[in-house]
Amino acid sequence: MRAAATDGLNRHITRMWPKREPEILQGGSIYWVIKGVIQARQPILRLDEVVGEDGIRRCAIVMKPGLIRTQHALKRPFQGWRYLKQEDAPADLPKGHTHEEPIPAELSAALAEIGVR
Repeated sequence: MRAAATDGLNRHITRMWPKREPEILQGGSIYWVIKGVIQARQPILRLDEVVGEDGIRRCAIVMKPGLIRTQHALKRPFQGWRYLKQEDAPADLPKGHTHEEPIPAELSAALAEIGVR
């Protein structure tokens, strides 16, 4: 669930509070998984507590506006996003690049599967 508050920042609402909160708040990002491939990230600014209409406490992950495109990396989605340790995260695309240079889909998938891409 994504929502915008009065400050205009995007939020991803999740049931569980992140266990790695200090690490996440020191430069962490949400990595967006689209069709089984990490394609972009958004830096996390802060975590806000929100209480739903049902009275249940949830976590709003507040993100910096805009997306940062990343190199594609295969990842099975579980909620369509995840935050990763730096060593597990795909590299950002160079500034000004909006997409990777196309390579055959089978080759791209094979490279991602063995961790090369």
